[in-house]
Amino acid sequence: MAKVIVTAAITGGIHTPSMSPYLPITPEQIAEQAIKAYDAGASIVHIHIRNPKTGQPSSDMSLFHEILTRIKSKCNLVVCTTTGGGLGMPVKERLKVVPTFKPELASFNAGSINFGLFDLPERMQIKEWRYSWEKQYLKMTEDFIFPNTFKSLQEFARTFEESNTKPELEIYDVGMINNLLYLVKKGFLKKPLYLQFVMGIMGGIPPSVYNLVFLHETATHAFGDDFVWSVCAAGHFQLPICTAALVMKGNVRVGLEDSLYAGKGILAKGSAEQVGKITRIARELGIDIATPDETRQILGLKGLDKVGY
Repeated sequence: MAKVIVTAAITGGIHTPSMSPYLPITPEQIAEQAIKAYDAGASIVHIHIRNPKTGQPSSDMSLFHEILTRIKSKCNLVVCTTTGGGLGMPVKERLKVVPTFKPELASFNAGSINFGLFDLPERMQIKEWRYSWEKQYLKMTEDFIFPNTFKSLQEFARTFEESNTKPELEIYDVGMINNLLYLVKKGFLKKPLYLQFVMGIMGGIPPSVYNLVFLHETATHAFGDDFVWSVCAAGHFQLPICTAALVMKGNVRVGLEDSLYAGKGILAKGSAEQVGKITRIARELGIDIATPDETRQILGLKGLDKVGY
């Protein structure tokens, strides 16, 4: 069996500071948690940035630069920069990290969805907010569409190719596989593809083993065997769905972006705790974990010496 790629999504743009005291906000905290995830077995870290004073999702390129260079100075992780950013960011603002830093890997959202977070305050029983922006940010998603139109998908694909950055293709629902197939047929995307199935977002595909198999089979019908795939799942589905993916010979993503917990009712103190859990499960199943350089070989990445930071 091929070695498994473990990705850690360090902070994301979904959870807010009032939900967990361990959610990293500053460049130092984000980089530190990325390095700890590496020590725990992750070979990729997925990076969002936040305003260090308020914790609000940001697109400040100087903050991105600080995080990227801090990580690079300490280890050889593959860094997957977000192009999803924070909810409500303009498309051009989300994309500019790719031409600015030419990362080895960056997220590429494969279609538009209703992206609902508006029920989180009630579900998490949040009574006090650390920052004034948090509740409004979540509540506005009741009337929000995360836009990734065919026009913007083509723009993203051209920019990725010009920067020699591999797209990590984020699939929130099964119809997005058809979007990617169109881009492949028109020459905007080249095989082999790297697919990330994102399960459990309100507005996307529910997290179940049945649906994971459905996504994988649909991708196989579309692309043959010319793709590598991974999965992440929201909330308490994180470890069960990732364990199912290991059994299916897939790759996995964990981290505080997707779940704030390390167990039932137990807040994770960082993404490294979740990486430690899934790597232990993998080893119990007799599965070896890929190093960053092995991950570069599996995904056909350009190498850390060719990034722009």
